[in-house]
Amino acid sequence: MSNARIFRYFKTSPEIIRLAVMLVVRYPLSLRNVEDLLHERGIDITHKTVRFWWNRFGTILAAEIRRSRVQAMRSFQHWCWYLDEVSVKINRVKHYLWRVVDHEGEVLESFVTKRRDAPHRRYSARRS
Repeated sequence: MSNARIFRYFKTSPEIIRLAVMLVVRYPLSLRNVEDLLHERGIDITHKTVRFWWNRFGTILAAEIRRSRVQAMRSFQHWCWYLDEVSVKINRVKHYLWRVVDHEGEVLESFVTKRRDAPHRRYSARRS
């Protein structure tokens, strides 16, 4: 998605919005810490603005990071992933949490099912 389309209707520069959201998404910083870091760079915004941007653009930018990391990892020859299964109880009903994890421990995808054998059919053909 292009920057012009994502950030339209905002008066603030897309680079500043992206920087603020990336500080929250990429690093374990609080909203007030991000406000202080941006204030040191001469950008005066409040933590409420950072929270609004994070709620609005956080998932989009996190998906971009994840997509770029997966593309970079697939270019390596020894890139591999595995399927992790955990049984969990949700409202006293047993479910299975499935996670696709790469060799660095990054979660690529996760989902919950009631049946145990459904994801094996889904991922068996794509496993490298």
